[in-house]
Amino acid sequence: MIQLIILLVLLIPILAIVLDSQLGRALAARLEGRSIPAGDKVTHERIAYLEGEVERLGSELTRLEEESEFLHKLLTERSSGDTVRGSLTEGEDHEQD
Repeated sequence: MIQLIILLVLLIPILAIVLDSQLGRALAARLEGRSIPAGDKVTHERIAYLEGEVERLGSELTRLEEESEFLHKLLTERSSGDTVRGSLTEGEDHEQD
């Protein structure tokens, strides 16, 4: 009787390991009547998803580059405008004296 209990105690973890493996999943899928998706199909879907992400990130990068150029242009114009205004203000002060 003790030997039967020890055998059951040892078989439970072994059974859990086997059922949680790929072999166990394949057996379960076969019993349920569905097939396991092929690796090529899954790989194709992942590649298509990654290509879409690369496309999205490329357009986002282009948008950020355009925004950066616009801000740089604004800052350059602003700093050159301040220099012109500063020189005009100094010139006006000298003329009034």
